[in-house]
Amino acid sequence: MKFIKNNIQHIFLLPFTVLWVFPVIWMISSSLKTNPEFLMKPLSIIPEQFMFSNYARAWEVANFSRYFLNSVVITSVSVLIALLFTSLAGYALSRVDFFGKNLIITVMAASLFIPKSYVVIPIYQIVRSLGLLNSLTGVIVAQATTTTNVIFVLLFMAHFNTIPKDMEESAELDGANFIQRFFYIMLPLAKPIIATVTILRFMWTWNSFFIPLILTLNNPSLRTLTVGIYSFLGEYSTDWTGLTAAATLSVAPVITVFLVLQKYFIRGLSGAIKQ
Repeated sequence: MKFIKNNIQHIFLLPFTVLWVFPVIWMISSSLKTNPEFLMKPLSIIPEQFMFSNYARAWEVANFSRYFLNSVVITSVSVLIALLFTSLAGYALSRVDFFGKNLIITVMAASLFIPKSYVVIPIYQIVRSLGLLNSLTGVIVAQATTTTNVIFVLLFMAHFNTIPKDMEESAELDGANFIQRFFYIMLPLAKPIIATVTILRFMWTWNSFFIPLILTLNNPSLRTLTVGIYSFLGEYSTDWTGLTAAATLSVAPVITVFLVLQKYFIRGLSGAIKQ
């Protein structure tokens, strides 16, 4: 009976799975077509002729090798910075009692409701005042310090609240200071949250378009993949197969990171929901 029940559930969920996966399959299929075939048979899945040269064109002609490297550098450093500061902030809010703590948490949570477009101008002004316009450093600073990091601070804080203080107290008796207790005891116990933050921060930074665009307007060589994709959109014509090949190259790292860390990611989200 249980076997039949599970199979019925699978059959019921199968159409939704196909609908969810189809755009990805369509994108990969379109990236292997010729432009005439793409326009004449847009919904066909199996190409008449596999055009792997579309990927070579996206990688070389559109300078995607450079854009890919920029995206890797910006995203990797942004993730590391976000992990360090949000985990430290979450640990401090979890373990240190001080006046106005609840007010700070409330204000942080309220900042999540501020539309992202409202903070673009302040971010631009700050980066310009630091002399970091048209540089990878400026983009990294802007991406690593967005208001979305508040979510990660709250995730770390909630996770650290579930860890008994006895573990830290014994380490404190052995002479470990605040930072040592954090790095050697608390942080290793937060692997699910670290994976969750890594995936979300990686995905949001990798797919970011507006901030990398406005901070590198005068230096196109610093574009990221998401900005570089628009080089396939011409004024009078569009290279659709090159565009889909570029999009496939762009989403591949995000899917890879998720597949590697999905076990911890699911555990981290389920833990956050229970808390």
